[in-house]
Amino acid sequence: MLGKTMAKPRKPAPKRKPLKPAEQARIAELFARFEADESDPRTELDYDSPFTLVVAVALSAQATDVSVNKATQKLFKAADTPQKMLALGEDGLKPFISSIGLYNSKAKNVIALSRILIEQYGGEVPLERDKLQALPGVGRKTASVVLNELRVEPAIAVDTHVFRVSHRLGLSTGKTPDAVEADLMAIVPEPYRTRAHHWLILHGRYICVARRPKCEECPVADLCPSRHLFVRP
Repeated sequence: MLGKTMAKPRKPAPKRKPLKPAEQARIAELFARFEADESDPRTELDYDSPFTLVVAVALSAQATDVSVNKATQKLFKAADTPQKMLALGEDGLKPFISSIGLYNSKAKNVIALSRILIEQYGGEVPLERDKLQALPGVGRKTASVVLNELRVEPAIAVDTHVFRVSHRLGLSTGKTPDAVEADLMAIVPEPYRTRAHHWLILHGRYICVARRPKCEECPVADLCPSRHLFVRP
């Protein structure tokens, strides 16, 4: 008789060397400039409640914010509460989000999480990480976005933009999103942690783009250790 497969214990995170004063100053200046450019950055997803935020973020996986906003503009007029969403049902929800990737599984998750919110939380979104992450279709990244956007927790969700920008700016050498997140939480100065997530996303979306970063428009170009890779002398 075969026994249950035991989960492998997580390896303890390697100890990070303390940052040198010059590097601390560079990082502080980097985020100070982001703040000077945009003091209160927010998600570009449209929402008007914790519930619509959770749904929008869940729908945004492997999709653009623009495509999600186009879908939710009509969806949230029809169903902006767990009760209305559950009444809509999977078949009623799918036509609203059919333009978004993976819409079948996303519809299933949105209806399932709506039911849980009604049955377990009185129709309210629990703003505790463990409860959020237990909802269908809500992983660590989605929970981090929600908690950070609502200023509940200074979380940093690592998407492709944050991953790329963090490496180019010398903020992390982590090979996984979790490793990059741990690095950022350790080195971003405390006053900037609730906004760092959005600054890095927006910087990666509009300035430090994947193929041809716009170094000539970058407010932190002189602080970037990767600039020489993209700018000819």
